[in-house]
Amino acid sequence: MNRYQPIFDIPELCFQKGLKNVVLCPGSRCAPLTLSFTRHPKLTAKTFSDERSAGFIALGMAQQTRSSTVLICTSGTAAYNFSPAVAEAFFNHIPLLVITADRPAEWIAQHDGQTIHQSNIFGRHVKASFELPQEYDHADSQWAINRIVNEAVNLSMQEPYGPVHINAPFREPLYPAAKQKITEQFSNYDNILVVVGQCDHEDLTVKTVEKFTGVHSVPVAGDIISNLHGIDRSIRHTDIFLGQASDQIKKTLRPDLLITLGRSVISKNLKLFLRKYSPKAHWHIQPAGPVADPFQSVTEIFRSSPASFFSFASVLNRKDDFKNQKQVNYRELWEVEERKAVRTIHDFFPQEEFGELELVKEVIKNLPPESNLHLANSMSVRYANFIGIEAKQNGVNVFANRGTSGIDGCSSTVVGHCLSTDRPNVLITGDMAFFYDRNAFWHNYNLPNLRIVVLNNHGGIIFKMIDGPGTVPESDEFFVTRQKLNAGFLCQEFGFNHLKLDSKRKLKNLLKDFFDFDGTTKILELESDSALNKTIFENLKQKIKNSYEA
Repeated sequence: MNRYQPIFDIPELCFQKGLKNVVLCPGSRCAPLTLSFTRHPKLTAKTFSDERSAGFIALGMAQQTRSSTVLICTSGTAAYNFSPAVAEAFFNHIPLLVITADRPAEWIAQHDGQTIHQSNIFGRHVKASFELPQEYDHADSQWAINRIVNEAVNLSMQEPYGPVHINAPFREPLYPAAKQKITEQFSNYDNILVVVGQCDHEDLTVKTVEKFTGVHSVPVAGDIISNLHGIDRSIRHTDIFLGQASDQIKKTLRPDLLITLGRSVISKNLKLFLRKYSPKAHWHIQPAGPVADPFQSVTEIFRSSPASFFSFASVLNRKDDFKNQKQVNYRELWEVEERKAVRTIHDFFPQEEFGELELVKEVIKNLPPESNLHLANSMSVRYANFIGIEAKQNGVNVFANRGTSGIDGCSSTVVGHCLSTDRPNVLITGDMAFFYDRNAFWHNYNLPNLRIVVLNNHGGIIFKMIDGPGTVPESDEFFVTRQKLNAGFLCQEFGFNHLKLDSKRKLKNLLKDFFDFDGTTKILELESDSALNKTIFENLKQKIKNSYEA
C-alpha cells in the first residue's frame, strides 16, 4: 500500500459528503494532500499563491455554494495567513474545511524550516481543531484519519455552519517518485558539482551538505552569501580563478551533473562558466515557488528542503570503484584551483598603499566569532566575496540584499537586525549606499550592537570597474557621481563614535576599538582614492592571471 494511502482516501470522503471545491496553496510539505485532491476526478481543485487571498477565495466559494470548501496549505506561517478568512467564516457562519500540513511533532521548536506551533492555531475562531496521526501504517491510525475527516466535514456543515481545522503532520517531503528518480540516475554521472546561491544560515543544511559532499567526494562551490563557509573544503573563490583560468582548465571543471540550491549568485565568472560549459543534467532543489534558471540548464526540480535532499542522497551507493575515483579526481581539480586562489590572495597582501580591499580583508578576519556580517551592494559585496570567510568562522552569518541588489536600504536592513538581536552586526558599505540610506538612523532607538565600515571613495567606483560606463568621457559626472561627504557630521548628528582611518599605522588600534562593544554605535571610515582602489583590485586580478601563465 502507498505510505500515504490514508491521506489519498481523504478526497473521496469529502466527495461522498457532497464537497466539490478545493483551494490549494503551493508548498512541499502539503504535497501528499495536493496530489490526492488534484488526482480526484470529481473534485474541482484550483491553486493560488497568496494564502491570505486564497482563504477568502475559498470563503467566497463556500458562501456561494453553501457547501464546505476544502482549503489547504503547507507548514509554517502559511497557515497564519488563512486567519483573517477563517475568522470571517466563523462569525459569518460559512463552512470551510481547513487542512494545514505540518512537520512531525518532534521537530517543533527545533529550528527546522517552516515550522511553527500549528495545533489549535486558529484558537476560538474555528468550531473545532483536529490533529491527524503522524504515522499512517498502523490500522488504528488509518481508522482515526477516516473518523477525524468524517467528523470535521460533518461539523463544518452543521448549524451554525463554520470553519473546522485539521492539522496534518507529514514526515519526509520528498515524493516516492522523486526518490526513485534520484536513486536511479545519481550513479549515472561522474563529475558532480554542487553550487549554492544566497542562503540563510542553517546548521542542518550545512551539516547535510557537508556529509553529502564528503561521502561522494563532491565539490561544493558558493559565494560568501551562500553561508556555507563552515564546510572546510568548500570552494569559496570561484570568482577569482574562473575569471582567469584557461579554457582547457575550465573544460576539466565542467560538471556532468550540477546540483543547485539557494537564490542569486554574486560571481559573474561562475555564471558565465556554467552557461558556456553546461552540464548534462541540472537538478535544482527548492521546496516551493517559481524556479529561476540563471545557468540556463535546469532539467529537474526537486521539491524538497536541501537538508532532506542531501540526507537522502548521502546514503545512495555508487558501487563502481572506477566512477568513484573519477569523482574524487574531479573534486581535486576544483580544490587545486581553490588553493591557488587562496595562496595568491595571501601573497598579495599587505600592499604598500593601503586601500579598500585590504581593509575589508582585515575587518572580515577580525569579526567576532558569533556575529552577523552585512554587505552592501556594488563593490562592498564583491570585495568581500573576493576575500571570503574561512571555515573556522562558522559562527558568522552573512546577509546581503541580493534579491534586487539595490543600494537603497542596506543600512536600514542592518538596523532592523540590530533591533531584533543582541548579536554584533557589522555592515561593510560604500559611501553611496551609506549616505543614500542615512535615514536608517533617524529614530529614537539605541544601536549598541551596530558597527559600520564605510568605504568612502567619494563616488560609485563600480562604474569604473565595469565595461561601458568606465570608458566614456561622461563617466565621472554621470556614472561615478562624485560627492564630497564623509561620515563625521552624521556621527555628530546621531551621537555615534566616528573612527577615521587616515593612516595604515592606526588600523590595529582602530579595529580593536571598533570591535569593543561598549554600548555605543561606531562607524569606521576610510576615505581613499577611487583610482588607487581600482588599481589594487586590477593588480590582484593580474596576479591571479600571472599564476596561470607561469
